[in-house]
Amino acid sequence: MAILLDGRAIGARIREKVKARVAAMPTSPGLAVILVGDDPASHLYDALKKKACEEAGIRFELFLYPADEPEQSLIAKIDELNARHDVTGILVQLPLPTQNADRVIAAIRPDKDVDGFHRDNLKALAEGRPGIVSALALGIMKLVDEAGVGRRERRVIIVGSALFAEPLRCLFAEQRAIVERVDPLDPELASETKTADVLVVAVGKPGLIVGSMVKPGAIVIDVGTTKVGRRVVGDVDAESVSSVAGALSPVPGGAGPMTVAMLTLNVLKAAALQRDVK
Repeated sequence: MAILLDGRAIGARIREKVKARVAAMPTSPGLAVILVGDDPASHLYDALKKKACEEAGIRFELFLYPADEPEQSLIAKIDELNARHDVTGILVQLPLPTQNADRVIAAIRPDKDVDGFHRDNLKALAEGRPGIVSALALGIMKLVDEAGVGRRERRVIIVGSALFAEPLRCLFAEQRAIVERVDPLDPELASETKTADVLVVAVGKPGLIVGSMVKPGAIVIDVGTTKVGRRVVGDVDAESVSSVAGALSPVPGGAGPMTVAMLTLNVLKAAALQRDVK
């Protein structure tokens, strides 16, 4: 049976360290979150972020908008938050219902982009320069490290969007891994995933990955979240995959808590970058 990678326990340790660092700061950092629409998974994640920030001493502000909010209205709010000295980090909850995520994220000051998806931060990561790295990607890398498998010569398959995959590609490439992104609609999906030593899936389609699609002993990181009835489920059929994989992150309790923990770290990183500019 696969080892379960407990994101809650790992994340709790990280958040305790963040709490101690925040307590030593002269002024508390602040996170502003923009949430558009009524996607249940997005609202769940933002509730977790709010709780983690409050426990760490980070001020949290949530700005809610209807699904059809004009894109320019969101950008105007970001401009306002960019100018506020008490806002250390800005996060736009993805995916957006209809608005163009690239244009909205591009409006965020790079040194306040705590999600790490701004093109300047992605470019800095690709070039090995200082910047803010995707909290989600950092959380995934921490889970993979927790599996305790050697880093080199690994084949990594990422099933998800290009925006999601890019920071992961850079981080895994630093470890000399061979990295490939596969579209979830690729007709060769099953044969591609079965070659992966590390398989990362973020689609939002329950049961997309089953045991027959996984290489024996592989590390499987499930980032998908879909609300089915009262349950939140991932993209991986845990029952069939756990009998094949070497390690598996559960949903809930895997990538989600790790992302939240790394987000609090990124708020501190943003604060440090902004101090350096002054």
